[in-house]
Amino acid sequence: MPDTIFMKIVRREIPAAIVFEDELCLAIRDVNPQAPTHVLIVPKEPIARLADAGAEYQSLLGHLLLTANRIAAQLGVSDGYRLVINNGASAGQTVFHLHVHLLAGRSFSWPPG
Repeated sequence: MPDTIFMKIVRREIPAAIVFEDELCLAIRDVNPQAPTHVLIVPKEPIARLADAGAEYQSLLGHLLLTANRIAAQLGVSDGYRLVINNGASAGQTVFHLHVHLLAGRSFSWPPG
């Protein structure tokens, strides 16, 4: 997998506003927020897309979702937030390193997009 901006952030080669970190993932504020609260939860292990994650990543994927819940509580938005994972360019993925968007602080419509 090519080196991505997220791997550079994980390695601290590029600065970012980190809101959470543990041994498996890093959460940063999005530099182009689409909501008052917009955090990206990035696994430290590079996986290009959700479609590339096999059964061996089950634990990591679950960890990302539970981490999103933890961050939402930490930021005081656990009463209402949206999680988004874009898979592929046609779905809006621009950085090909799997990540979860946590968006909150405004109303969201349905269907999205």
